[in-house]
Amino acid sequence: MAEYRIDELARLADSTVRNIRAYQDRGLLPPPRLEGRVGMYDDSHLARLRLIGQLLGRGYTFAIIKDLLSAWETGKDVGEVLGLEKVLTDPWSDEIPGTATYEELVEIFGSGLDEAEIARIQQRTVEIGLIEPEGEKFRVPSPRLLHVGAELVAAGIPLDSVLDIAAEIRDDCDVIAGRFVNLVQEHVFDRLEGAPVPEGDKVAEVAAVVRRMRPLVKMVVDPFIARAMETRVQEALGERLEMIRDALGEQPAR
Repeated sequence: MAEYRIDELARLADSTVRNIRAYQDRGLLPPPRLEGRVGMYDDSHLARLRLIGQLLGRGYTFAIIKDLLSAWETGKDVGEVLGLEKVLTDPWSDEIPGTATYEELVEIFGSGLDEAEIARIQQRTVEIGLIEPEGEKFRVPSPRLLHVGAELVAAGIPLDSVLDIAAEIRDDCDVIAGRFVNLVQEHVFDRLEGAPVPEGDKVAEVAAVVRRMRPLVKMVVDPFIARAMETRVQEALGERLEMIRDALGEQPAR
């Protein structure tokens, strides 16, 4: 097994000497083997140090990291816990965020508006979450949503009305998501309650349920919204369609 001085260990683990000593003080990293007054670290220290860095990068506290490392030492699969964390934090959409300049957004949505109106609309759009300020540009989390908004405005719908419906649909979707999560929380997540580092089989089971939720949510929502749109469109436009048919029927044949 290779051995390293503390500065070499820090370089290999992409850490610092100061961090290594702090982890030792917190009981996260075992002490080195001493050769005289020089501490010598081995590959087990390197592996643990890299794992600590990954866990810190994912937002884990030192207390949770200590629990996970203790579980690791007793043979539990930390990878199961990290796998669940990845499932919970991975994006639920394959859409790639985009960017837009202020000028591009004004060209699409700000035609005919003065500067005060543009500033107001921009603030509303940020509050709804359609755009996010990012330096001199704006991050667009969902280019598809921005495209839909542009199409509705181009069809003659006032921009404020488009933003109103966007906010309402966002809130409606939050309610739907909450219902799904509450369902899984009650019947699956609560099995982990009270265990700082749950058994690997339970963690894997929860991760599998969350993975299955991704396509299931769309499979449930799409048919309901399709059927609702059919009903609503027929109710809203049915009478007008009959009027158009009657009017065409009264016209003399050419």
